Amino acid sequence: MTKQNVFRGVTAVQRSLVDYWCRLGESDGVPRRESIDPGHLRSMLASISIVEFDESGAGRFRIAGSRLRDLLGFEARGRRVEDVAGTAAETFSLGLSAAIDRGTPVGGVIETGNRLHAWLRLPLAGADGRISQVLCHDEELASRRLLLTPPVGAAIHQKSNLHAA
Repeated sequence: MTKQNVFRGVTAVQRSLVDYWCRLGESDGVPRRESIDPGHLRSMLASISIVEFDESGAGRFRIAGSRLRDLLGFEARGRRVEDVAGTAAETFSLGLSAAIDRGTPVGGVIETGNRLHAWLRLPLAGADGRISQVLCHDEELASRRLLLTPPVGAAIHQKSNLHAA
C-alpha cells in the first residue's frame, strides 16, 4: 500500500508507525500479524495495544501498554472492548470498526477537558488473510505542539471534539 493514500498519523511517532505498517503490507495492503517485529516497536511499547476479534466480532485486548492503562484508569489486557467505559469506549469502537472496514490506518485526537489523547488504529491480518487484529497506539500529549497538521477534511466528533480520518 502506498503512503499517499492512507492516514499518516497525528504525531511524529504515529507517522513512523504508519510508515512501518505500510512497508509490511501484503499485496492487499494489510500486513500480517506475524510480520510485525516487536523490536521495531520497542520505543513505543508503552503506547501499544492489540485488540483481537473472534468469529462473532467481539474484541478483546490481547496486549495493552502502560499508557493505555493510564488513559483508561485500569488494566485493559484480557478485557473485552465493551468493558471500556465512557468516551474511550466510543473511540475504541469507532476506530476499530473503521480500521477493519477500510483495511487502512485510522486515527485522530480526542480533547476532553485538559486532556489531549492521540489515537491510531492499524488493521492486521491473520494467517488466513482475514483482518482479525488491530494494532493500536494511544498516548496522552502534554502539548498541542506535538500534533502534526490535522488531515484535510478530518471529521470532528461533536461530543468529544474528536478529529478522525
